[in-house]
Amino acid sequence: MERAVARIDFDAIRANCTRLKVELGDGAELCAVVKADGYGHGADGCANAALAGGATRLAVATAGEAAQVGRRFQHIPLLTMGALTAEEVDIVLSAGSELAVWREGFRRLLADRARAQGRPARVHVKFDSGMGRLGTPDPEEVLALARACDADPSLELAGVWTHLATADEPDSAFFDEQLDRFERVADAVRAEFPAVVVHAANSAAVFRDRRSHFDMARCGVAIYGLDPFQGDPAERGLAPALSLRSYVADVKRFPPGASVGYGQRWAAPVETWVGVVPLGYGDGVRRGLSNNGEVLVRGRRQPLVGTVSMDNITIDLGPDTEVEPGDEAVLIGAQGDDAILAEEVAARLDTINYEVTCAISSRVPRRPK
Repeated sequence: MERAVARIDFDAIRANCTRLKVELGDGAELCAVVKADGYGHGADGCANAALAGGATRLAVATAGEAAQVGRRFQHIPLLTMGALTAEEVDIVLSAGSELAVWREGFRRLLADRARAQGRPARVHVKFDSGMGRLGTPDPEEVLALARACDADPSLELAGVWTHLATADEPDSAFFDEQLDRFERVADAVRAEFPAVVVHAANSAAVFRDRRSHFDMARCGVAIYGLDPFQGDPAERGLAPALSLRSYVADVKRFPPGASVGYGQRWAAPVETWVGVVPLGYGDGVRRGLSNNGEVLVRGRRQPLVGTVSMDNITIDLGPDTEVEPGDEAVLIGAQGDDAILAEEVAARLDTINYEVTCAISSRVPRRPK
């Protein structure tokens, strides 16, 4: 038993991508988003599994990610979606990645750096349809940028895209407003440049509305078996790929009133046994789970008690227990007939499931299931 390990089910990732391809139907490509080290799952292994499941493109956010993924997957189209400094542009172009552009000054920079490297840069013009982050909100500027990219021999116009703000909120009418705005812009660009790849959908949009699928969907959370609507992924035919596991390092008898952890935030109400599990916020188990979580041991849920520390958590095993040092402890994942989903952990923390998996730190090794 390892102190802490994240087990990754690559078969689940492959199956999730196959499921998404069925949802997309004919014509729309699946782009697997493997930024943030594959949402905490490990970028390389997840990219391999996603491609085996039907993804035909990959996407990342940063120059460092582009260098890592581009080096390993040289023959797969790769899109770097985030903002880049001039130095980072060189890294991304060297990695063979496509880039986002939304401003004339940045377009000129890309052209200059591409000329210096001796090969055209493939670019996707970004329209801000309402997310309010990167991208121009001016439809005329989108069209002007597309024309400028097409006219510049150092650039190749590859796509036009946007980012949806409320796809995961089923009651939000803003989703439809954004799609309407983007559709008009995309139609105008495609009228002049029929070969551009038009893309808007994230994981939630894929399940929500086929109108959002266009030529490609950029899916992140769903390929890892996390529900984009923060519910049960099984309801959408998705299988969670990650489990977080440790073990019970010690079992101690506590008399009534005995406390555990920093700040004495929990004391035994009656005589009980307490198990010590050797992982904590240094591994990504958030302090917000103090007196607010559960751990599976021998197939039963045991409450997490006391303050989560950097390297340890404690669990109340009750007055009668058969748990022994060395027993496996599961913080995310299945054991016996029960399972703790990342969505459940996220709800306890008032956050989202992929913040939970992204927070698992680098000192937790990722191992194939």
